[in-house]
Amino acid sequence: MSRTLSALIVGDFLTLAAVTWIGFATHGETSLDLLPRMTTTFLPLLAGWFLLAPLLRLFSAEITGSPRQLWRPVYAALLSAPLFGVLRAAMLNGIVLPLFVLIMGASTALAMLLWRTAFLFIQRRLSLVQ
Repeated sequence: MSRTLSALIVGDFLTLAAVTWIGFATHGETSLDLLPRMTTTFLPLLAGWFLLAPLLRLFSAEITGSPRQLWRPVYAALLSAPLFGVLRAAMLNGIVLPLFVLIMGASTALAMLLWRTAFLFIQRRLSLVQ
């Protein structure tokens, strides 16, 4: 596995973890006692993302190296949101909450856009140094 691919996977993982934590924090729920509850949000979010990201070639060098392709992580986040909602509902033995899915999709899309833009910038800066 290349260093670039490893960095993307770790960055995506940390970005999704941050989205989950920030979501709980906005509701004043940051206690470590809530880790099991956070897991019921984080794992479906992770699964949805990592199922769709490869299909949209989000780990491909020609995609990750092009500013014109920054729409792809946003698209992937929005496409993975319904899957996330269904997986989360199944884990909680509950129903899909459409507003929650919409908010998580939009939040994830924004976070992934910021992360992938930062990655592109860092990648380009490093290529100039070498």
